[in-house]
Amino acid sequence: MKQFDHYTVEADAQLLDWLLTHLDGSHSKIKATLQGRGIQVNGKTITRYDYPLKAGMKIAVSKTKRNLTLKNHYVKIVYEDPYLVVVEKNVGILSMAAGHSTLNVKSVLDEYFEQTRQHCTAHVVHRLDRDTSGLMIYAKDKKTELKLEEDWHHTVYDRRYVAVLSGVMEQDQGTITSWLKENRAYVTYSSQREGDGKLAITHFYTLDRSREHSLVEFKLETGRKNQIRVHSADMGHPVCGDIKYGNGDDPIGRLCLHAYVLCFYHPVTHKPMEFSTPIPVTFRRLFGTNNPQKHQ
Repeated sequence: MKQFDHYTVEADAQLLDWLLTHLDGSHSKIKATLQGRGIQVNGKTITRYDYPLKAGMKIAVSKTKRNLTLKNHYVKIVYEDPYLVVVEKNVGILSMAAGHSTLNVKSVLDEYFEQTRQHCTAHVVHRLDRDTSGLMIYAKDKKTELKLEEDWHHTVYDRRYVAVLSGVMEQDQGTITSWLKENRAYVTYSSQREGDGKLAITHFYTLDRSREHSLVEFKLETGRKNQIRVHSADMGHPVCGDIKYGNGDDPIGRLCLHAYVLCFYHPVTHKPMEFSTPIPVTFRRLFGTNNPQKHQ
């Protein structure tokens, strides 16, 4: 049987705002209690973040711990609010369904939203390749999706990737500019002829080197399909583990590309949102005991 702590609302507020103000505990724990049906208002279980509270209403908060966080090998929730979710995706999973493949981040999130009774679905805003890991945003409704998409280039003000490249990079930093286009076999080609495809601009910074590989950070000015993989190959240092554009160098049995910094202005609150993940351990091991830091 559930045990509850009881409160009385003294002033009008939205439910989540009231809970964050009056309860001890982290933001994520309080939201998990709400999503896990651990909050009652006037005896009725409520899960809506924006449920309107009026002065005099009675709040009951369950003392029973219930873990409703997403447990999935492929998808980890980094941040969640009523409008969007930021996830870290593993290698081997698509951003959204394609053809007969059922393993995709959208379906994993949709199942999580259903289990937590959020009455929403995941809306794809951008994509990562199946074998690229890292940070992604999904909107929880069409309106938020459209706000993110319509001004993506300005909304997302910092997006960085880290990759292990084959060979030893000659330059410490630089910029690659070319025009990219895709052929019928879905292979993207790079051209130096202006207008021969879509303009692609990639900035790179070499973070570390070994005798055989280079650890490189990429900052995208444009977001074309396979942009980093094609531009790395253009430099003569393809991404390790890349079966499409690589040279067979596959030191850890995966595509060595990870989206590790994602910063954007929230489409509703307009506050800057900044997320980063560590450089994958499997990447760092190739460079001995060094612990390379991201370029500032």
